[in-house]
Amino acid sequence: MKGDWQRLARQLGLEPRDPGLLQQALVHRSYLNEVRDRGLRDNERLEFLGDAVLNLVVAEYLYDRFPESTEGELSQMRAHLVRWDTLAAVAERVGLGRFLVLGKGEDLSGGRRRPSNLAGALEAVIGAAYLDGGLEGARELVLRLLGPELERLATGQPLSDSKSELQRVVQARWHQIPRYRVVEAEGPDHAKTFTVEVVLGEQVLGRGQGRSKKQAELEAARQALQTLSRAS
Repeated sequence: MKGDWQRLARQLGLEPRDPGLLQQALVHRSYLNEVRDRGLRDNERLEFLGDAVLNLVVAEYLYDRFPESTEGELSQMRAHLVRWDTLAAVAERVGLGRFLVLGKGEDLSGGRRRPSNLAGALEAVIGAAYLDGGLEGARELVLRLLGPELERLATGQPLSDSKSELQRVVQARWHQIPRYRVVEAEGPDHAKTFTVEVVLGEQVLGRGQGRSKKQAELEAARQALQTLSRAS
């Protein structure tokens, strides 16, 4: 199995006690479809663990760094930092794609730049760091990786919301602009709940609810981004 984990470790400032964890973090499931090594595992379990660790570290950081922010504001900041496209951008910045262990078909079809592969592998690396060095080691890694994004928050630079991000993704892939339509509005005028769909042509990309049309549109866009991430 190829994969220069030593170079990646140096690049990320890691000194793994168990190199096998970092190696596993780089293995995409497509690779296992082409080998017969029963002892080899893909990175999906580490991705699951890394996702939880990432959310905890980011939530802890934001709680300490922004004592005046409300729960909703903290949630919005955390959602921006841990969403797939942010993680994929971070992974691309550190060159994680070239270290991935992919099946031939996945590699030839652009798997090293696929956002879902990059984001998943980054979470897997965080999971490996947690198992290898505990929460403190994982915390140091996460804060290093997300340094530029955290700096943006600290300096008050605006975060792109889910609608803006969805429009960017859709325009980049299909050169079109998504549309939003209200499909339901329930309740009295002072407490209505809106249901909104975001569509591309006749395809429904996402569906969301909210106490305002704007909230429902943001939720629909968030759902659409998750759907597009899984399909990538």
